[in-house]
Amino acid sequence: MPASRELFIYYRTRTDDAPALQSAVLALQQRLTALEPGLSARLLRRPEPADGWHTWMETYALPGHADGVSPALEQTIERLAAEALAAFPTTRHVEVFVACAS
Repeated sequence: MPASRELFIYYRTRTDDAPALQSAVLALQQRLTALEPGLSARLLRRPEPADGWHTWMETYALPGHADGVSPALEQTIERLAAEALAAFPTTRHVEVFVACAS
């Protein structure tokens, strides 16, 4: 059985964009969790900005699903994120990790 895939997506945005970005990402995650029952989505931000920029992290996991976040779901997440976050000048970096133990 393959290990359960989880996504960790990080990017930087201007601190001035923080309220609007947070709202957009939370709306995106609400849409994604409605599309994929059981999907766990989190939004995190480094506590301190650096040179006027915040670093953000989105995480996605499917607890209880042996394969976790499938490549197809990953593509859906990225497609919908591109639409939802088009107004923000950022480059998303997607990292895939597998759970070693729970």
